[in-house]
Amino acid sequence: MELLPSEDTTSELLHYERLFIGGRWTLPSSDATITVIAAGTGEIAGRVPEAVEADIDAAVSAARQAFDDPAGWSTWNPARRAEALESLVRELQSRGPAMIERLALQNGMPVTIGQAETEFPLAVLRHSIDLARNTPAEQQQPHTFGGTSTVRRRPLGVVAAITPWNFPQILASFKYAAALAAGCTVVLKPSPESVLDAMLLAEAVEASDIPDGVFNVVPGGREAGAHLVVHPDVDKVAFTGSTPAGRQIAETAGRLLRPVTLELGGKSAAIILEDADLDLSRIADDLYAATLMNSGQTCYIATRILAPRSRYEEVVDTFARFVSSLKVGDPRDPATQVGPVITETHRERVESFIAKGISEGARLVAGGGRPAGRDRGWFLEPTLFADVDNRSALAQEEVFGPVLTITPYTDVEDAIRLANESDYGLGGSVWTQNLELGMEVARRVRTGTIGVNRYFVDPGAPFGGVKSSGLGRELGPDALQPYQELQTIYS
Repeated sequence: MELLPSEDTTSELLHYERLFIGGRWTLPSSDATITVIAAGTGEIAGRVPEAVEADIDAAVSAARQAFDDPAGWSTWNPARRAEALESLVRELQSRGPAMIERLALQNGMPVTIGQAETEFPLAVLRHSIDLARNTPAEQQQPHTFGGTSTVRRRPLGVVAAITPWNFPQILASFKYAAALAAGCTVVLKPSPESVLDAMLLAEAVEASDIPDGVFNVVPGGREAGAHLVVHPDVDKVAFTGSTPAGRQIAETAGRLLRPVTLELGGKSAAIILEDADLDLSRIADDLYAATLMNSGQTCYIATRILAPRSRYEEVVDTFARFVSSLKVGDPRDPATQVGPVITETHRERVESFIAKGISEGARLVAGGGRPAGRDRGWFLEPTLFADVDNRSALAQEEVFGPVLTITPYTDVEDAIRLANESDYGLGGSVWTQNLELGMEVARRVRTGTIGVNRYFVDPGAPFGGVKSSGLGRELGPDALQPYQELQTIYS
C-alpha cells in the first residue's frame, strides 16, 4: 500500500497495487482499478485493483487448496482454529482507529457509528470462537433399531462472502467469523464503494495466525460477484445486498444446488402505541438508532412510522423536532449524527423518492433538500413526510436514505395490519410504556427481528429476514450451522 498526494493537499491518497490472495499481496491480472470517491468531499480518496474473473479464479483456487490441505485449516481441531481467530481479533482491534478513519473518508460514516463498525465485528468473532470451542464435532445417539448413530458436523468448504457498502465490516464479519470458526475457507468480495476498509481487513488477516489461502479479499463489481457465485469450486454463498441481486443469486444457487444465505432489503415499521413515551430527552438516542442510523442507509431500520390517530399530530410534531435536531456535518466530527450518503448517484436516487412523495400527496414536514453550506459531498437533509399512504412507493420501496414517513392507524389491529402490509420483513420496533403489550404486538409482526422501545442487533441471537428480506439466519447459537454439513454414521 502506498500513500500518494491527493488533489486536496491536506490529505493523501490510499493506493493499493495488489490483491490479497493466498496469504500474499499478489499483482492483479489486469490494470483495472477502483477509484474511491470520498462521500464527504466528492474528491478522490484512493485506488485499489479491481478483481476480474482471473483474480476470482486465483482466490477460489487458493481457498480450495487451503481447504483441501489434509493437514490444513479444515482439519484443525476447533480449539486451534479458535486461537488463530483470537489473533485476528487482536489485529483488528489494533487497527480500530485507522478503520474508523477510512470509513469516515470513503463512506461518510460518522465516527461515532464507525466506532460500532469496528467494535461489533470483534463481538461477532468472539461469539463464533465460543461456538467453535463449545460445539462438539461429533455426537453419538442410540440408533432407533439398535446400535449407534454418530452425527458429525464438518466444514462445508469454500465460502463466497459478498458484502455491501453500508456497514461493510460488520456485515462481512457476519459471514467470515462463522465460516472460519466452522473450518471453512473464505473469498470475500466487498462492494466497490467500500474497499479501503476491506484492504485494511486483509492486512489484519495477513498479520494474524490464519494460514495462507484461508481468507482472500478480492474487491470487484457485479461481474466479479456473478463469477464468484457460479464458480465450480465454491461450496456456499453468503450475500448481503439488494433484493433484486439476492433473487438472481438464489436462482443461480438453486440451479447449482448450492447452499445460500441471503440478507436483503427492508422497509420496517415503527409502531407508536397510544401510551408511548414521546419525551425526546429520554428516547432520542434509541429513536435515532432504530430509525435513522447511518444516514438511513441501514437495512433493518424502521423508516415507516405508524402513529395512532388519537396522538397523530403529537407524533408528527415529535418526529419533526427529532429530525430537525439531528446534526448534519463532517463525518469526522464526533458531534455529527448524519453524514453524506454514499455516492452522488445514490443521493439522486433518494431525491427522486422525495420528489415522488411530494407528487403522491404526502405532506413534507421537515427537510427535503440539500443542507446549506454543504456544497461538497453527497449530503441530504434528514427528511420527514406525514400523511403517507401505506400503499405508496414512499412507504413500500426501500429508499435507503435519511427519509422517514408517518402513516396514521385507528387501533392496534390496524397498526399490525399496516406493519405487515409490506413485501419486506427484516426489522421493526414497537414503542410503548407497557412492555407486555409491546411484546404481544411484536410477536404479531411478520418480521425476522423487532425491538421494543429500542433496536440493537445481538451477536448471540439469530438475525435475518422473511418474505423479500432474505433466506436463512446469521449470528445466534446456530451461527456455525450454515457453514457445516452433517454426516451420519450408523454402527
